[in-house]
Amino acid sequence: MSRVSESGRRDQILRATCEVIADQGFRSLRVSDVAKRIGTATGTVHYYFPTKRDLLHAAFEHNFSRSLERRRQIIDAEDDPLTRLRALVESYLPEGEETERAWRVWAELWIEALHEPELQVINDAVYGEWRAMMAGLIRECQEQGLVRQGDAVIHTNLLIGAVDGLAIQVILGSRSMTIDRMRQVCTTYLDSLVEDVHV
Repeated sequence: MSRVSESGRRDQILRATCEVIADQGFRSLRVSDVAKRIGTATGTVHYYFPTKRDLLHAAFEHNFSRSLERRRQIIDAEDDPLTRLRALVESYLPEGEETERAWRVWAELWIEALHEPELQVINDAVYGEWRAMMAGLIRECQEQGLVRQGDAVIHTNLLIGAVDGLAIQVILGSRSMTIDRMRQVCTTYLDSLVEDVHV
């Protein structure tokens, strides 16, 4: 069996860490849980991440990087900016194992970031990237007359606020906010941006 490369092992550890965080929460996470999940020794995990805090911060950044890469693939797959915008929003709904797991990791980040300034910086960077991506698509739609005019940043913040708030309710198992209802709310808002163009 070929040996895993340094970068491959690091990526493997971070994926496993995100899985453990999603399954049992950060505060319950032990380095041995991560090591066991990938069939290695705890010393291997500590070689790459000397402290649990190092592991946590790297896992959150890894979670974001993977999320962003999935969204870039969505954007690159479509020519029409409105189709890309709808697909981007749809991709953030906590449906499917990978996306739901990513949302659970984000929820854990927010809890820890309340008391960790360094995680607040990571969170800020994440939202900066997400806002830039979303606002860029909305501006492109506006330039082509596909959605109503107005401050693209305000439209972006409304969408992000809706997605975040509703997604948390969905992953918490709210009976009043299912994945289908969340999709309906997001679709209705996007439709309103389009409908106003033709009024």
